[in-house]
Amino acid sequence: MTPTSRSNRGGRRREAGAGPTALGHLTICDLSGQLAGAGATRYLAAFGARVIRVEDPVRQGRWDIIRGVMPHVDERRGIELGGGFNNHNVEKLGVTINLRSERGKDLLRRLVEVSDVVTENFAAGVMARMGFSYEDLRSIREDIIYVSNSGFGHSGPYSTYKTFGPVVQAACGLTFGVGAPDAAPAGWGFSYMDHMGANLMVVALLAAVAHRNRTGEGQWVDMSCTEAGLGLTGPDLLDYTVNDRPLRRPGRPDSNHSDQPPMAPHGIYPTCEEDRWVAIACRDDRDWAAFAGVCGEPWVAEPGYTTVAGRLAGEADIDRYVAGWTSGRSRRAVAGALSAAGVPAAAVALPEDRIDHDADSDAWGLYPLAHHPEIGSVRVDGVPAHLSETDWHIERGAPLLGQHNREVFCELIGLGEDEFSALAREGVF
Repeated sequence: MTPTSRSNRGGRRREAGAGPTALGHLTICDLSGQLAGAGATRYLAAFGARVIRVEDPVRQGRWDIIRGVMPHVDERRGIELGGGFNNHNVEKLGVTINLRSERGKDLLRRLVEVSDVVTENFAAGVMARMGFSYEDLRSIREDIIYVSNSGFGHSGPYSTYKTFGPVVQAACGLTFGVGAPDAAPAGWGFSYMDHMGANLMVVALLAAVAHRNRTGEGQWVDMSCTEAGLGLTGPDLLDYTVNDRPLRRPGRPDSNHSDQPPMAPHGIYPTCEEDRWVAIACRDDRDWAAFAGVCGEPWVAEPGYTTVAGRLAGEADIDRYVAGWTSGRSRRAVAGALSAAGVPAAAVALPEDRIDHDADSDAWGLYPLAHHPEIGSVRVDGVPAHLSETDWHIERGAPLLGQHNREVFCELIGLGEDEFSALAREGVF
């Protein structure tokens, strides 16, 4: 088989129903929301899984809290118009079930019966209190895979604590390690750990599916977003446990500089444009010679700078010199000249650079158009990987609240029209 060229591949180019999908054999009952849970199941839906997003129809705020929040495409506001919800729930079906009613719980049990996987990212114990612990789910379908993605997992002294993205980042230590030298921790302005937790949730879920494919055995996947974040602090943890060096010490941390692995120069440097930066890494003496040829400043000829060891010894001075040189040029001019010489360098991109002005992102299909019945056609996140035979496909936007009740409850579960109408009148969905 000849691999497809980059210009011909991209999830957005595969027509719906045009061929087999990687995960079309899976049905997922998805009670997860926000970013950490919904961000995982969006990937599965893009690769063909039938993901049924379950929300509460009755009490305001019980539906996903990001349904109506920014970004918005215009002045309209409402629970169907949140850009974040649309982005994280593409290609999913949406149903509503009142889980405070016994008939609603029975409806969820019937949905579990036809599902391969149940996912949720509630605080520990919420599902059990509703009557849907792992053992309860196993009594409904013995080979069910149940994925819990909470802040601290279901064991340990913090398991009952509630978290949100920035709280997770603080609890795992990431916030403490982000900032300028000798300044207070800056943290991250966005819930990046929700996304990291979502990515790990996909891996864990698919590992459980692979196990069941071999053995027929389901299982409970118990995850902790905080533990996932702790795994990202590796070098700092090792530096403390092995070298007894605390993260915060004079000159540390410096989020614009990296000393792992040891290189010089190796950091983020200012340019002549306001708040625009360029990243440069001289991995070895050959990179340094190429850098010196492009830079051409007198200081690059210092004898001590010809070796990595010498540059590391004078790293503070080198960083100051490099910053002075880059400050007189644009980020793209610096990155272009150094890259042409073989030195790893890149302009620090803004989000709008990547989505509006980057041919590589377009070639990869990273921002396909999703068609939402209320928002309209807007670009959403794609999947940064392509499968030659069963690529992803994103075209349908997030579901409206309860949009697919009839399709799921009647066609999939098998409710008759009279029962469907009766349950609707009772407020079960």
